[in-house]
Amino acid sequence: MIKYLGSKRLLVEHIVSVCETLRPHSGTVLDLFSGTSRVGHALKNAGFGVIANDHNSYAHTLAMCYIQADAARVERDATRIIHDLNALPGRDGPFTETYCRAARYFTPENGARIESMREHIESLCLEPELRAVVLTSLIEAADRVDSTTGVQMAYLKSWAPRALKPIELRLPNILPHPEGQPCRAFQLDALEAAHGLSADIAYLDPPYNQHSYLGNYHVWETLVRWDDPETYGVACKRIDCRERKSHFNSKVRIEDALRSVIDAIDARTLILSFNDEGYLDRDQIESMLSPIGPIAIIDHDHPRYVGCKIGIHNQRGEKVGRVGKVRNTEHFFIAGEGAELFIPESETISVAG
Repeated sequence: MIKYLGSKRLLVEHIVSVCETLRPHSGTVLDLFSGTSRVGHALKNAGFGVIANDHNSYAHTLAMCYIQADAARVERDATRIIHDLNALPGRDGPFTETYCRAARYFTPENGARIESMREHIESLCLEPELRAVVLTSLIEAADRVDSTTGVQMAYLKSWAPRALKPIELRLPNILPHPEGQPCRAFQLDALEAAHGLSADIAYLDPPYNQHSYLGNYHVWETLVRWDDPETYGVACKRIDCRERKSHFNSKVRIEDALRSVIDAIDARTLILSFNDEGYLDRDQIESMLSPIGPIAIIDHDHPRYVGCKIGIHNQRGEKVGRVGKVRNTEHFFIAGEGAELFIPESETISVAG
């Protein structure tokens, strides 16, 4: 899966274990801020029904691939299409000009092949799940040959070694649907989804500070939308990065936004993942969760996102400083039915990097 700020790669096994303790015979989990769908994919693999939601187009595409798509229905056709895409020659156009010359996210050779593949996908008029699988294959292939520090706020001054490799698509790890369990992907505002969707367990991993996922992954948004947007700045961000602002990225608005979502959730148990770099402290979050029932809090110490290991870079990709803090604490709040099972475990757990 793609490199992602705030990814739960190192914590996903723990999240699945918590859900299995809460619902030992499986059930349904609502992943309200699904991002890469890494957590939802692992829960689906463990036999849970998963209802994924994210308002960004690229994240919805990933969820359509990893959650809603059924391997038995799409794998054969996706394999054939991916094989055909890998054989296409490059096609230089607006995407290559913007993201390989005006900006340097990919080499022009890889950019032209990305452009050619994406145009071909658009011409096929695929059904939604198959289209999502093929687009996910393209996004992940592009991610393997990008020249960034892990986010698309900037690109490196010199090409990263991986960027010089030719792009190659692979079939994503699509899963079969667990028997008798729903697996769906939605593209709704978080509050709208909280009001309209229900599950046994709700898992919330919201944005927690000023870092906008749309701003950090705007190239993937453009690759999915394929809308040749107006851009701005050295990073060539989509113009709507200025307009599509989330309350969860605002220090002033996040508390009311999260409280509204929590109050609207229809689930027996709520699991909230929140980082110690976030705008809210533990007391504020406990106050929001207290009406649901008992609360357990388990802290996980783990490495910060990949970019912090590389250092601080300016908009031209030039290293301008070092990051002082290299580890974070992730707070897992478990509230409602079953939370008492975890109260004795409410302690700090270290996750190796």
